Amino acid sequence: MATPELIPIAYEPHGRTEAIGHYTGGQFLASVTYAFPEGFRLDEGWEEQKRLYAVLHLFDAMGRYSDSQIWCAGSWAEQQRDPEGAGSVLARARAHLANMLRSLPRRTYKDIAIRPFQLRVDGVFFGLVAKDDEDGGWAELYPDHLGFGEPWDGRYDT
Repeated sequence: MATPELIPIAYEPHGRTEAIGHYTGGQFLASVTYAFPEGFRLDEGWEEQKRLYAVLHLFDAMGRYSDSQIWCAGSWAEQQRDPEGAGSVLARARAHLANMLRSLPRRTYKDIAIRPFQLRVDGVFFGLVAKDDEDGGWAELYPDHLGFGEPWDGRYDT
């Protein structure tokens, strides 16, 4: 089966798609995710290259990409220095994401269906990439690495 024009993504409370839904302006997809910049090398110093982002992607009601808010909370190295404090990188990213979500008028958490999109911020690739090959179609959300495919019910694989 070929990749559909609109990729369904199922709302999963307490899962990796817990921050998706609809708002007055259309649809949203949000997460807190670690990412490496493109071309990084896994050698000494990688802990500084691995960064935690609060991410909010916005789409119109038809699933067309319209905007993103992407904020870097800090690096893996910083998180390891203060892993559980209120000022930790993870705590800062979660708080920033909560503020971004609160800014969406009439927000409801539910399934969405969006079109592929892509952008780069801080040398990091963000987007939903769809491909078709001899085995069928699939789509992957970056940098979260969530894969979507048949039966196109919105559930993801990691």
